[in-house]
Amino acid sequence: MKPSLVERQTPSIPPGSALFFGRMRVILLLLSCHVASPVIHSLKHVYTASSEVANFPDFVAVVFVDGVQTDYYDSITKTTVPIQAWMDRVTADDPEYWKRQTSYWEGQEQIGRVNIEILKTRFNQTEGIHVIQVLNGCEWDDETGQVNGFGLNSYQGEDILILDMKAQRWIATKPQLIRTQHKWNNDKSWLEFMEHRLTQECPVRLQNSLNYGKSTLLRTELPSVSLLRKTPSSPVSCHATGFYPDRAVIFWSRHGEELHQHVDHGELLHNPDGTFQMSVELDVSLVTPEDWWMYECVFQLSGVENDIITKLDPALIKTNWIEKSSDLTLVIIISAVLAVAIVFTVGTGVTVYKRRKAKLPSDSPDNLQLSEKLKPET
Repeated sequence: MKPSLVERQTPSIPPGSALFFGRMRVILLLLSCHVASPVIHSLKHVYTASSEVANFPDFVAVVFVDGVQTDYYDSITKTTVPIQAWMDRVTADDPEYWKRQTSYWEGQEQIGRVNIEILKTRFNQTEGIHVIQVLNGCEWDDETGQVNGFGLNSYQGEDILILDMKAQRWIATKPQLIRTQHKWNNDKSWLEFMEHRLTQECPVRLQNSLNYGKSTLLRTELPSVSLLRKTPSSPVSCHATGFYPDRAVIFWSRHGEELHQHVDHGELLHNPDGTFQMSVELDVSLVTPEDWWMYECVFQLSGVENDIITKLDPALIKTNWIEKSSDLTLVIIISAVLAVAIVFTVGTGVTVYKRRKAKLPSDSPDNLQLSEKLKPET
């Protein structure tokens, strides 16, 4: 077995750790976001090793294909399991696959514990929560065949070692890791092993996974695109939702030229059904109504030849402002109706009283008694 992570790291460490830690959340966002491209696919491994974190496994490993989680392992269950049903198909080609993956992660789990102790010494730390996170994998262009491998190690939420695969070297971001940087970079055999792992083995596994899950991973779903506006003075937002895959771009253009000023791009977000949504806002305060026709919202989706173009047309804009105005009108109408009802009720009561009083003699006891009740106090 190779030495521990800090002394020497095995390159195919699956990703996972940032799920319940601040850094974890950032890594997961990176896992789900891709540069817009019609042909780039990715396989990413993440693992997290931690100490003294209550109610959380001290080792978690996760695998992602094109941002979709496929495998999971932790130090409590000690078993690697498929997350997607289509990953069960791997056993038809490789019956020992899951057993082999479990064995691999058990080894990385032990290395993770050793690495925490080494890093605590390097940073002169003792008790408390300590977290190591490792991300590595590959990207593959299925049109050109180009492959890029990558690796990143972090400790306590900060990057400490970054792999430059093209230069075949590690870069330390902390002075405490300079010794590790030199050690790793001087071991040429290990650098070659990492290159083989990330640029040859990883793409093969990625292509196999894409084949198993092609009905999910390689599907294409077009979005519905809407123009939204909160108030008459708000920017106009072009919102696309329900699309897949997430390799997409959305932007505003003027006369066919993409705009970079007076626009604000939103984040790529997940929908509950596994599709995605994204938006881009255009500040139209500087656009005269006569020039609105020049502006278009353009949505481009990976693998789809034709763009989805939406004209900046006031008639297409949906806004809460109209709904609020309608609600206000309804309140006014209801208030008016209630006011009329109250006036009618009071008027009817006065009329009935007058009629009853007119029917009684002026000296009638009932008339005198009723007058006393209605007479204001002095």
